[in-house]
Amino acid sequence: MFYYDVLCNNCKKTFRVYEGSLKYKQAKERKVKIFCCEDCADKIRIEAILNFMRGINRF
Repeated sequence: MFYYDVLCNNCKKTFRVYEGSLKYKQAKERKVKIFCCEDCADKIRIEAILNFMRGINRF
């Protein structure tokens, strides 16, 4: 199985993207130069949801 080692933009750790995934395709074509690992992506997603919910509760 083919893979690329990619650097996470947030935590600066190297992680692998495997053939068949969207991140692999983006890394291969170099369309996106900024990647984040799944742990950081989950943290960003949860933080965005919480900030959105805080905004709703103000009104």
